[in-house]
Amino acid sequence: MNERIEDIRVIREMMEKSTKFLSLSGLSGVIAGSAAILGAAFAHFYLLRDPSLTDYTHTQELLILLADAVAVILLSVIPAVWLSWKKAKSCGQKLLGRQAYRILYNLAVPLVAGGLFCLIYLFKGDLRTVIAGTLLFYGLALVNVSKYTYGEIHYLGLTEIVLALAAALSGRYGLLFWTLGFGVCHIVYGLAMYFKYDRKSNG
Repeated sequence: MNERIEDIRVIREMMEKSTKFLSLSGLSGVIAGSAAILGAAFAHFYLLRDPSLTDYTHTQELLILLADAVAVILLSVIPAVWLSWKKAKSCGQKLLGRQAYRILYNLAVPLVAGGLFCLIYLFKGDLRTVIAGTLLFYGLALVNVSKYTYGEIHYLGLTEIVLALAAALSGRYGLLFWTLGFGVCHIVYGLAMYFKYDRKSNG
């Protein structure tokens, strides 16, 4: 009986490896969350808390916010790719296999559309829509790709969507919800994934 259960477990793991991308690293979520909190803190204390204290024009402020966002993305994506490559190598998976291309495509559609949408509103000066929009499109992207990787990503995506709606309704507290979504939620999710999957596979 125990042998049959073990055989079923092995078959299930083989099917998951062949149909799902399981090389996402939990630590990359922690790094991304930390980068988001640092980026939000910079935006709040350097620009948004009291814009009258700076000598920047409106265009300069928007460009600084855009540079801040790009820095957060780079600090999130580069470690994520490196850690995922290491995990894929240790698990005997290809980082850029068929499953990875599926994830990239299903992420790219909502993220590119959302990024362009938010850029338009950023240069209109509507930061409330930008904050809510980044959370909303990111959440939709996570829900969209969750069927190709860990199921926990589905619930992270739903959480981001709820926080996006809260940010849209909250007015001046939108950046707080953004920090919760991209910062705190990523750290909590990353730690949970690390202890559930990564540490077990390393052990």
